[in-house]
Amino acid sequence: MKKKIFYWSPGFSKIATFKAVINSAQSIIKFNKNYDVSLINFFGEFNEYNLNIKNKEIELIDYFNDKILKYLPKYGWFKSRLSFLFIFLLSFFPLKNLLTKKKPEFIIIHLVSSLPLFLLILFSFKTKFILRISGYPNLNIFRVFLWKLAFKKIHAVTCPTKLTKDKLLKLKIIDQDKLFVLYDPVLNIHQINKMKRMKLKEDDKKFFLAVGRLTKQKNFEFLIEAYGKFILKSERLLFIAGDGEEHQNLKKLILKKKLEKKVFLIGYKDNIYNYMKNCEAFILSSLWEDPGFVLIEAAFCRANIISSNCKNGPIEFLENNRCGFGFENNNLVDFEKQFNFFINSKEKYRIQKKINAFREVKKFTNFMHFKKLNKILNKI
Repeated sequence: MKKKIFYWSPGFSKIATFKAVINSAQSIIKFNKNYDVSLINFFGEFNEYNLNIKNKEIELIDYFNDKILKYLPKYGWFKSRLSFLFIFLLSFFPLKNLLTKKKPEFIIIHLVSSLPLFLLILFSFKTKFILRISGYPNLNIFRVFLWKLAFKKIHAVTCPTKLTKDKLLKLKIIDQDKLFVLYDPVLNIHQINKMKRMKLKEDDKKFFLAVGRLTKQKNFEFLIEAYGKFILKSERLLFIAGDGEEHQNLKKLILKKKLEKKVFLIGYKDNIYNYMKNCEAFILSSLWEDPGFVLIEAAFCRANIISSNCKNGPIEFLENNRCGFGFENNNLVDFEKQFNFFINSKEKYRIQKKINAFREVKKFTNFMHFKKLNKILNKI
């Protein structure tokens, strides 16, 4: 009899976590036939990814109409927290009843983790709970308190980087034998190789590329400021791909700096890999990332990397600049120094960094993710 694995990852905007969840589920189905895998699709968060969920062996467990998502505020710290509270309250008993009735062997928790962790504290289940740390953990007092209680009963916690694992170990809120490094399944190699070969509309232009949701975290305001001060001298365009609440503010900044002919907000792209393949360099200006999906994807597409050394993913990935040109987080002076270093460096030197980065990203493939996850499932 096959064992059941449920994935819990409710959300209401396009983020990399959904891709990771789908890739993780598909890796299990592809490489181990002893599991049945289900994605809990409470609010239709996976509906728009149906084309990516090609394997019919992956079940979508639907509860509420996806139209609910359209009315939930997505942007702004306070409004987004209200949306998460709504999800928490509306999902409390349905999730409890689902786990009690279906009795999956495992539930892997990605987003809105507080709900399943509360259930774990309050009730007893036959299911083994696995918390996936998705993104750099913001350890406020409430979260530390909740984790301390839940981690007494939890079966495993997986971290996207070694530095995040070390951070949790130092807090002494979980036993070491329950804590694992599990790299995200960022790279669907066949799909990326196919998409990056597609013709690029702007193939006659030379450009730098930045990718991500237009939020404070991605620090695109910093990048636009830098472009206006000194990158402009390179005579390269800057494309910023993504959507988000900072769109209007960034647009106003571009106009204020008179950069509308040099800096372009090109919106969300279904295929960003052909941009990564053809860019002069990929620039990541984020204040924090863990691990930094677009950084990994750009490295796989053989793009030169210019990145902030933010915690925890990029600083770990860069390996003291072995895999790219790293600058001190949010530091314009150091960014200018590293950018000029990139511009003036020899092609042979750049190529070696590309090779190093490409070798580094191989651990983020679906197969490598499955191998480690399978070991964790067998151990617990």
